[in-house]
Amino acid sequence: MTNADFWFDPACPFAWITSRWILEVEKVRDIEVTWHIMSLAYLNQDKDISEEYREFLATAWQPVRVLMAAEQKYGKEVLLPLYTAMGTRIHLEKQDKDRAMIEAALEEAGLDTALADAMDDPSYDEAIAASHERGMSQVGNEVGTPTIAFEGRAFFGPVISKAPRGDEAGRLWDACVTLSAYPHFYELKRSRTEPLDFS
Repeated sequence: MTNADFWFDPACPFAWITSRWILEVEKVRDIEVTWHIMSLAYLNQDKDISEEYREFLATAWQPVRVLMAAEQKYGKEVLLPLYTAMGTRIHLEKQDKDRAMIEAALEEAGLDTALADAMDDPSYDEAIAASHERGMSQVGNEVGTPTIAFEGRAFFGPVISKAPRGDEAGRLWDACVTLSAYPHFYELKRSRTEPLDFS
């Protein structure tokens, strides 16, 4: 059994695709994934970013706060079903990150819809920041999500434009584990040349 820790923000399309890949990996490799919250809004709050990206982040706190409220009430095991319910609406159905979307996601995940009240409650931000820092402290603040720790060695990525299925997903996992095992490996990167494929 290989343990993986996955940090995600439900607003991030790259994390969404990588999360769908790692769910495929669970079908073909003996791995156990623990899900953790990070926040793109927290990560970028003091950075010089474009107005377009700042506008995108304006609604990024709300889903993350609800995820933290759900984790605190029910435990980490509810993060994946709630993330899946939110992510499907955000990335596939292109719904707004508003209360209606959050309540529908909570209902689909079998959770108390009153947790939607957390979306505007900054008292959750300290716990979000702590979860975020547990992931980012391992990779550095110049990256974001997805961040995955492979048996304790964390990396940003893999950033993929489409989630592989079946054994192809397993082979990509094997390659990531191999690279992560080398203590002096840090980065492998190229410019993305194709649009994201959420299929």
